[in-house]
Amino acid sequence: MRVTRTLRVTVGAALTGALLLAAGGTASADQVRKDLWPLEAFGAQQLWKESTGKGVTVAVLDSGFRKTHQDLTGQFAGGANFANTSAGDGSGDLGPHEDIRDHGTAMAAIIAGHGHGPGGSEGVKGLAPDAKIMPVPQYKNGAAATRYAVDHGADVINMSYTESTPSADTCPAIHYALEKGVVVVAGVGNDGLPKKNFPAACPGAIGVGSVDQYGEADDGNNSNSTLDLLAPGVKIPVAMGKSDSDYRTADGSSAATAYVSAAAALLKQKFPDLTPGQIANRLVKTAGLAKPEKDKHLKLPDAHYGYGYIQPGPALRRDIAAGPAQGPLPMPEGKAPQKTVLPGADKGSDPNPPMGGKDAIMLYGGIGLGVVLVAGIIIGVVVAVRRRNNPGNQAWG
Repeated sequence: MRVTRTLRVTVGAALTGALLLAAGGTASADQVRKDLWPLEAFGAQQLWKESTGKGVTVAVLDSGFRKTHQDLTGQFAGGANFANTSAGDGSGDLGPHEDIRDHGTAMAAIIAGHGHGPGGSEGVKGLAPDAKIMPVPQYKNGAAATRYAVDHGADVINMSYTESTPSADTCPAIHYALEKGVVVVAGVGNDGLPKKNFPAACPGAIGVGSVDQYGEADDGNNSNSTLDLLAPGVKIPVAMGKSDSDYRTADGSSAATAYVSAAAALLKQKFPDLTPGQIANRLVKTAGLAKPEKDKHLKLPDAHYGYGYIQPGPALRRDIAAGPAQGPLPMPEGKAPQKTVLPGADKGSDPNPPMGGKDAIMLYGGIGLGVVLVAGIIIGVVVAVRRRNNPGNQAWG
């Protein structure tokens, strides 16, 4: 079953460029758990005997978060608001079923929701339920938010949004994260075009597209060389709505990105010494394809399927050599800039500009003016002394 899906741009989407989630109708909490097909597909109960994401922090760069949702209480740690707006706390009424916190809440629950009810048996349970979420609302400050997350203990960074045009520091900030051992996961977008979006197009980011329960890639995925892996992103129950107990059903590469981030968290717990490239290597080496695609003998990575859909169980259990630190995906070259980027600084302005341009002109102009003033004072003193010593020379004719 393949259904074409289009990007739904909401007020919340304006906060991060384009958020990658289209939401449908509501569902009851117990029905949510029954419909949460990715957990069954992944064999989550067996997975959690190997790893639950305990001790791992996933920074979610998004629009905002409902920290009091019944499936997420106690799952948040740290964070900062880079949105330059009150949107991070979800203030304001945006209309039926729309809250600025919806998207971030949905992503957080896919990653680390604990459910609720008897034994946590209802609502959304995340693929890495013991991971912690670092909430980082951001509005066109993705690079600054990325550096903040890295410097404040994130192990994985989830970027379920796209930007057509990156800031000057978008890719360098991801490079910085990778050098610090942080896995970066980003959605490729839902335009259904070969268009490349950022941050997924940055070297080192794991680019993610959506797949349905039958292993078919979503027609809405942006299919190109930035698509590395697929993950569940069709008919996904998510924690979102107008209250702490609301749910929706959603489609898009946002959800898929969150599932890959959760899988990375599971791997980070079990293999804490692996580099981001080696974490990606385990996901790539164990990725799967539906039988029709296997029969096509696709040359991988494929523009529509990447290396295939993630299989967290094999990624955790198989005996796979760590391999080179950079892993199988394109990685940035050289050393990343180590500067600290402040909120808003990734919009093209440098908080500590190098010497040159207007600042240099002002500085050197000031020095020159000072020299002229000092010289004038000295000359004035000399002339005054001479006039006292030679009174006849005071008249100039």
